[in-house]
Parts: sequence; structure tokens; C-alpha cells
Amino acid sequence: MLIAFVSKSSVFQFSCFTVILTMIGLFEFYRMALPERRIEGALATLSGTLLCVAIWSEDFKWFAPSITLLVLLFSLIFLWRIKDIKHSAGEIGILFLGILYVPLLLAHLALLRGLPHGVQWIFLLLVIVMSGDTAAYYTGRSLGKNKLYPLVSPNKTIEGSLGGLAGSIAGVFIARATFFPELGVVDAIVLAFLLGLLGQAGDLFESMLKRSFGVKDSGVIIPGHGGILDRLDSILFAAPVAFFYAQFFFLRG
Repeated sequence: MLIAFVSKSSVFQFSCFTVILTMIGLFEFYRMALPERRIEGALATLSGTLLCVAIWSEDFKWFAPSITLLVLLFSLIFLWRIKDIKHSAGEIGILFLGILYVPLLLAHLALLRGLPHGVQWIFLLLVIVMSGDTAAYYTGRSLGKNKLYPLVSPNKTIEGSLGGLAGSIAGVFIARATFFPELGVVDAIVLAFLLGLLGQAGDLFESMLKRSFGVKDSGVIIPGHGGILDRLDSILFAAPVAFFYAQFFFLRG
């Protein structure tokens, strides 16, 4: 279904899909990060969703004023709705992290789709990240001995990480041989390393957040697989770099 949607949808339709993912992701983020701040979380979810729209519509003249207004608005809200003054600074910091973490990063998925060869770029990103995730899982289970970062993710291993990187490299060359022949060998190698490593970093970052918030999954929207953020954690870190590489290196090469 996802393959069909990416292939057949217009740039506008795909961008609307990205906005929906942003809204769900923000809802999950604030539910696990600020469960006692439902009003602020709801307002931040709405604000972050609108920010995503502003970014992919490329109307960047509103970006700085929007961020400024959001800082003023939520600073005043938290000033007058203090629950525990010792945690107030941390709460407002978490709120602003959510506004930037999900919409700002995920909006680059829509921007990537809007570039020339946009469909191929989306599939390339998915192939690199998903092949890396799959290879890391099976390599880690069969060969993993040395812990990668036990403080953040006790089950991940160095062997699994290296296997994931190898999987990303294999995936990018499969993509080049099948649906993206315009991609050069150097581009393929660079993108496999960059997006593969960033995908793993995005996974670790979300694991850090969940352990900090004391939750196992970001949500329950996908039975057996957690929430939207659990599925998008790697994409969030990889999508912006894929967009910038495509725009500033590939298209100008």
C-alpha cells in the first residue's frame, strides 16, 4: 500500500500525508513527554502541524515570525500555568523540542518528494533505512556480542550496527540497479553511509527519549509495532540530509 501511494500520489497529496504523520507524531510525543500538560500539548501539536505546512509550502518568509510567536505564546502560557516551578524550565524545553524535532525534520520528507526524481528519492531513502534496520536486527541477533550504547539501547550491538551499514550499502545499489539508475556510484556510497548512520542515530535518539520519559513505545497506533514515532525515528534524521544532498550536490552535479 505504501509503495502504491508513493508511486501514484501527487506532491500535494504526499505532502498532506506528511502533515498527517506530523500531527500523529506530535500527539504521541506530548502524550509520553508531557502527560500532565494536555492543553499545552494539544496547542503545541496544532502549532507544530501548521509549522510543517509552512515549511513544505516553502513560504519561508513566515518561518522566523512563526517561531518567534510560538516562543512568546508558550512562554506566557507556561508562566501563568505553573504546576511545579522546579520542573517548569524542563517542561517548556521539552515542548519546544517537540515542535522542532517532529515537524522540522519530517517536513523535509515532503520537500524531498517535491524535487526532480522525487518519487525515486523517497524510495531510495526508505530502502536505505529499512534495509539497514533489517540487516542490523539479524546481524545483531546472530553475531552481536559487543554492546553499542547500553545506556540508551541495551540490546543494540556494534556488530549489528556494522551489519546495518552493510545492509544500507546493499540496499542503495539494489535501488540504483532497479529504479534509480541516475544515481552515480559515488553518490550511492556517500548516501548509504550518511543516511545509514543517521538512521541508526535517529533510532538511538528516540530510544533515549523514551527511556527518559519512562515509556516502552511512543504509541499503540500500529499493533505490535508501537507508534508512528517508533516507525519514523530513523526517517526523521535521514530525510533532511537526503533532501540537502539531493538539492545541493546531486541536482547540481
